[in-house]
Amino acid sequence: MKAQTLFSIAAVSLLAFATFGCNSAPGRPKAEPEVPRPDQIHDFAMLYKQNCAACHGDNGSQGAATSLANAEYLSLAGEDTLLRITAKGIPGTLMPPFAQSAGGMLTDQQVHDLVDGMMHQWGKPQALSGQNPPSYAPTGTGDVQQGQQTFTTYCARCHGSDGTGIPAKNDGANVSHGSIVDPSYLALVSDQSLRTTTIVGLPGQGMPDWRGDVPSHAMTDKEVTDIVAWLVSHRTQFPGQQYPAAAPTAQPQQ
Repeated sequence: MKAQTLFSIAAVSLLAFATFGCNSAPGRPKAEPEVPRPDQIHDFAMLYKQNCAACHGDNGSQGAATSLANAEYLSLAGEDTLLRITAKGIPGTLMPPFAQSAGGMLTDQQVHDLVDGMMHQWGKPQALSGQNPPSYAPTGTGDVQQGQQTFTTYCARCHGSDGTGIPAKNDGANVSHGSIVDPSYLALVSDQSLRTTTIVGLPGQGMPDWRGDVPSHAMTDKEVTDIVAWLVSHRTQFPGQQYPAAAPTAQPQQ
């Protein structure tokens, strides 16, 4: 009976070790959190970090592209426009399509998750309440000559009357502003980007919106359209500096 009891105890111990001991055996990999499939990610913070932060900044601002953490921009563009841009991109610019239907990597639901996250994180429903801003997209053709005069009225204080910029003074009285008619710069931005920036400004970088350049006189839709037309007129077919012509090779004397 005693031998039988010892055998039973040994059998139970062996079974327990087989059941639980192997899970903590030296060298055995520990269980890791399950990694979701890319198309199953719906968290805004993760989607934004993976797809948007590189161009628009970690927190929706201070990036190379348009600041998304701008309630006025989000309200001006509207949810439908943001969905279209996110899904299909902007042809001719560095903004790619993200929807799978347009060659991207995100599902339609993930595109909606991104836009919904932007609106909830940075949007304000009343951002433009009571205002009459210029339309997001142009409603007519701009006048280049009129645009130059309008640019001088609203923009010359910071960008110079010809748009080539104003250098900072040694006494620090103003901030240096580079050229916004440089062909290389204009080759990198779309007409819509110029229009959007003119309307909503650059929060945190000292550029006011369409209401702040001239006291008590906000820019009209037509004036914004004319300014953009004048800026676009400075684009060239082949932007950038040309290489200097090579000096002629001297011929050896006979």
